[in-house]
Amino acid sequence: MTYVNGFVLAVPEDSKQAYIETAEKFWTLASEFGALSQVECWEADVKDGHTTDFRRATKAQEGEKIVFSWVTWPDKETAEAAEKKMMEDPRREEFGEMPFDGKRMIYGGFEPVVHKGA
Repeated sequence: MTYVNGFVLAVPEDSKQAYIETAEKFWTLASEFGALSQVECWEADVKDGHTTDFRRATKAQEGEKIVFSWVTWPDKETAEAAEKKMMEDPRREEFGEMPFDGKRMIYGGFEPVVHKGA
């Protein structure tokens, strides 16, 4: 069974390319340490909700876009070991300053319960 790390964050619209470059660097490490896939989605149609929504959840500010992403792993143990390795890897210094406010990022680990495909 796979394991999924999911992320939702707000990124300044003018930092889209910097975000993409950071995501590419992340994939270099994640794939080396066992990740199976990475998907990064840039806001195209995110509506405001009545009670809550992505903007409120991330405290998005004017001029920021929502990013919804996930990384799949073979299992939770691989994901946890990779996180430790990535935090210690000196190549992380190449990332530079993150193009978003990490304190407003929502993230977590998930075990899929339904997975369909065509």
